[in-house]
Amino acid sequence: MRPLISWSELAEASVGVWGLGVEGTASIRRLRSMGVVPILVDDTPPTPTYEDLEIVATGQGGLPALLGCDVVIKSPGISRYRAEVAQLEEAGVPVRGGLGLWLEDVDRTRVACITGTKGKSTTAALCVHFLTQLGYSAQAGGNIGQPPWDPALATTPAYWIIETSSFQVPDLTTGAPVVAVTSLSPDHLDWHTSVERYYADKLSLCTKPGVELALIEGSDQALRQHVDVLGSHRRWVGPDDPTAGSGWIRALDLPGAHNARNASMARAVLVGLGIDEARDDRAMAAAAPSFAGLPSRCHSLGRVAGVEFVDDSLSTNVLPAQAALAAYAGRAVALLVGGHDRGVDYGPLGHTVAQRDEPTLVVTLPDNGPRIGAAILGVAGDRVEVVDADGLDQAVAVAFEWARPGTVVLLSPGAPSFGHFSDYRDRARAFAEAAIRCGTIS
Repeated sequence: MRPLISWSELAEASVGVWGLGVEGTASIRRLRSMGVVPILVDDTPPTPTYEDLEIVATGQGGLPALLGCDVVIKSPGISRYRAEVAQLEEAGVPVRGGLGLWLEDVDRTRVACITGTKGKSTTAALCVHFLTQLGYSAQAGGNIGQPPWDPALATTPAYWIIETSSFQVPDLTTGAPVVAVTSLSPDHLDWHTSVERYYADKLSLCTKPGVELALIEGSDQALRQHVDVLGSHRRWVGPDDPTAGSGWIRALDLPGAHNARNASMARAVLVGLGIDEARDDRAMAAAAPSFAGLPSRCHSLGRVAGVEFVDDSLSTNVLPAQAALAAYAGRAVALLVGGHDRGVDYGPLGHTVAQRDEPTLVVTLPDNGPRIGAAILGVAGDRVEVVDADGLDQAVAVAFEWARPGTVVLLSPGAPSFGHFSDYRDRARAFAEAAIRCGTIS
């Protein structure tokens, strides 16, 4: 077992920060606020320096610099299975993540960690929304919101809801008392090296020391098949769960059955945290209507000549793309797919397309769009038309030309945006701009 290390124990340590993304820069601020001057290393340094500190490239002296540290804090984007991580730990240098360090210091009774291949962002956002509407201060952290250890935070909330990615879970030495898993499907195979390891890493959240309640989405068959690794604290959440209900869920006015499942899970998390008001259907219904939903998660941009444009740019794997299609059952859909290739099997998306009653056009985007299109064609055959586009502008134009009034042009890429856009937000902006070029949106 790896030794427990917290932020407070680093005050007198030599610390390396490896990776200068959102979490890395938050970690630098935390260390500087403690009087610690960190060693900065990045695979591809964005600039030669950060403030007054030099940034060393990993392959150009960065690894020896990290080997000289007492502790290395790595970015979640750096795979724990890289050879450099093994070399550091074999040399006796602990490699940790900022979230794990924070969980060793904080009052964990007011923290919940939520993971899952899809649904974790919406579930986390719903938890924060309902806590706030029920009179509690709450904030999202992890993949959404700010890193909770960042000294730049204006206030400290009473409750933290941490959206915990599969990149972060392997770095945790302690879990929150309440954890949740919303779904399971192959993803991030380039980081985890195999689907088996991805599943093991993600589901290990349920059995971390300190976990007292592991809430598991009961309708997900892949999770049911992995019951043996979910631990003794598991509890299935689904239609038969005592926290489930329909009236207050309808008040959210979110599209798709997947969002009903997300809402049920969010309520179960609040009940697990001891929020008694979350057991009250009337209180939940009163709090529900003001939830605006997440940007780029089945978000309607409006219509041009009766054709609706829907931004689901947050869709970076198969499951959310399937859920988005299901949300628009009964309508013709032009589905825009493709992005960074992580080696995922898109055959299941083909089955979803094949089961649709209404016409479906699939327009593929670089880089892996053609592979997705081929996988869909291999299953759906003549029930789908597939067109390859050289970019998002052309894809939107092709989709709009095919569409008729009532059609949905749905950007649900099923892949990350790496290499073509800075992030999913940038991709969403480009989609909105392309939609505007089709005509006046109403």
